[in-house]
Amino acid sequence: MAKKNPLFLVVVDESEEMHQALRFACGRANAVGGKVGLMHCFATEDFEYWAGVGEIMRAEAREEAEAKMAIHADYARNLTGEMPVLYVREGDAREELLTLIDEEKQISLLVLGADTQSETAGPLISFLMAKGASKCRVPITVVPGNLTDEQIDALF
Repeated sequence: MAKKNPLFLVVVDESEEMHQALRFACGRANAVGGKVGLMHCFATEDFEYWAGVGEIMRAEAREEAEAKMAIHADYARNLTGEMPVLYVREGDAREELLTLIDEEKQISLLVLGADTQSETAGPLISFLMAKGASKCRVPITVVPGNLTDEQIDALF
């Protein structure tokens, strides 16, 4: 039986190929009546100086993360007609990603963009293909970062 309202999760980061992952997730959501989820994670190890300074840095990092998410959320909403589900996490991106997927049972698919300009597909994909895949309860779709919007749209 098909899952109702499947959620296609995209990790928001600084990579150029994140655009292709988001475009793919939006197309998939439209094709099957699902939703898009966006996750951004910021590191906390730099916030451990003094309690007050650390809290200010943490708050600034969260505000910056939310601002980045808003840009991508608007893009996803324009493509799907729905506001995506937003997740802002604090900590190690690999650990937080796996924890989020484990906690949020609505997540049906993890969509990542692959770096096509370097020797590796990217640190998150490398981690998931090595050890992380055994801890990930959903399929992983890797979208090549060199695909155009038209090529991605033609898949749906």
